[in-house]
Amino acid sequence: MTLAIDLSGQVALVTGGARGVGAGITDRLLAAGATVVVCGRREPEPGSLPVGVGFHACDVTDHAAVGDLVAAIVADHGRLDLAVNNAGGSPGTDAATASPRFSDKILALNLTSALHVCQRANAVMQDQEAGGSIVNVGSLSGLRPSPGTAAYGAAKAGLLSLTTTLAMEWAPKVRVNMVSAGMVRTEVFEDYYGGPEGAAAVSATVPLGRVAEPADVGNAVAFLASPLASFVTGANLVVHGGGEQLAFFAHQRG
Repeated sequence: MTLAIDLSGQVALVTGGARGVGAGITDRLLAAGATVVVCGRREPEPGSLPVGVGFHACDVTDHAAVGDLVAAIVADHGRLDLAVNNAGGSPGTDAATASPRFSDKILALNLTSALHVCQRANAVMQDQEAGGSIVNVGSLSGLRPSPGTAAYGAAKAGLLSLTTTLAMEWAPKVRVNMVSAGMVRTEVFEDYYGGPEGAAAVSATVPLGRVAEPADVGNAVAFLASPLASFVTGANLVVHGGGEQLAFFAHQRG
C-alpha cells in the first residue's frame, strides 16, 4: 500500500495563510485536496491567492471577530475539520525597554489569539462525527532563549503548553498538535539578515545546509492533520533542519 496524505473533503482554516509560512501551509493543504480558507487583517493582492482559496478579513486578536470568522466558514462549507494557528511574529526589541503596550500586543497576537481560534474551532469539531484537528505553529524561540524577541519567545513557549493541555482536555474528538519551525525562507528572509550574503551565512549554520522553505512547514502541518497522524496528539514536531550549530561543536571539529 502506498502511503499518501489525503485531505479530500476536509475544510481548513489557516490564519495568516496568504503569505510567508502561511502561504506554504495553504499550498500544501491544497495539494493534499483540502478546501482552504485563509484570514488576515488586510485583503491580499488581487490574484495572489491560489485558485479556490477563500479569504476573510479578521483580526485574530479580537475574540468576537474570530467567532464571526468560524461561523462564516461553517455557514459557507458546513463544517470545519482543521484549524491552523499560523498568524504571529514580532519585530526585534530590547526587553529592558519594551513598552507594556508592545508586549501586550505581541502576547495577544502569538498566544491568546490562538486560544480564541482553538476554542471556536473546538466548539464546532466536538459536534462533528469525525471531530477535527488543530495545529499551532510555533518557533524555536519558544524552546530556547530568544534574545531580542523576549515576549515572542515567551508567547511561543506558552503556545506549546496550551497545545499539550488542550490535546488532553479535548481528546478524543479533537487532536491538537504543534509545529515548531526554525528559520524559514520567507519574502523578508534576506532583508532580515542583511542581504544575500548574510542570509547565506546564516543558512550555512543549519546542519542540513539550508533554512526551511514555507512548504517544509506546510508538509509537517499536512501530516499532522492527516489520517497518518490519527494517533498523534499533544505532539510538537520540530522542523529546523537539525537545529542551530553549537559553538563548542565547531571547536571540536576544528
